[in-house]
Amino acid sequence: MNIIIANKSHLKYAQIISDTITESAKVRGTGIAKRTPEYILKRLENGNAVIALDGDKFAGFCYIEVWGHEKFVANSGLIVHPDYRNQGLAKKIKKRIFELSRDKFPDAKIFGITTGLAVMKMNYELGYKPVTFSELTDDPEFWKGCQTCKNFDILTRTERKMCLCTGMLYDSDVKEKKVEKEHINSKAFKRLKSIKESLFLKKKTNE
Repeated sequence: MNIIIANKSHLKYAQIISDTITESAKVRGTGIAKRTPEYILKRLENGNAVIALDGDKFAGFCYIEVWGHEKFVANSGLIVHPDYRNQGLAKKIKKRIFELSRDKFPDAKIFGITTGLAVMKMNYELGYKPVTFSELTDDPEFWKGCQTCKNFDILTRTERKMCLCTGMLYDSDVKEKKVEKEHINSKAFKRLKSIKESLFLKKKTNE
C-alpha cells in the first residue's frame, strides 16, 4: 500500500473518489459534504492531497485546503474505499496529510470538523483539541463547502456557531509553548531534586 502526495498523474481517480465520498455520506446519513469530480480534480493537481493506492487500485484519499491567507489549513475529505476499511488505513492517511500540512504550512493552524468518533480520536492523537466554531476560520468560502451536507440548515440557523460536527484545532504555537513549559518544569524539578539530595547527604554526614 502506497500513501503518496497526489499529482496530475492521479487525475483518473477523481470520479471514484467523488463516488466513494457520496456513497459514504448515504450510508452514514450525516456529517459528510459531497465533493464533485471537478472539485476533486483541483485538489489532485495542486499538490495539496494524498492518495492511497494498492497497485493501481484506489484505496483512500484526503486533501488540504488553505484559508485566511495561510493562517488556517483544513484537512478534509478523508475517505477510505470500502474494500480497505477496518485495516488502519484511515489513520495512516490522516497522519500523512497532517505531516504534509505541517511541511507546507508550518505557521498555519490546522483544523477540521467531523461527526466521526474515529476521526476525532485520530485528531486527538495528533495533538488536535476540540474548539468552538468561532476559533476556526471565518472565511465564508470554507463554510460554503458544507452546503451539500444534510445538516447545513442547522449550521445556518445557529449562524455558524454550532452544528452536529465537532470542530478540532491543532495550534503549533500552543503545542510548542506547552512543550517548552514542560521542559522548563522538568529542569526545575531536576534542580530541586538535586538540591534536596545534597541537603540530605549533608545532613547524613553531620549526623
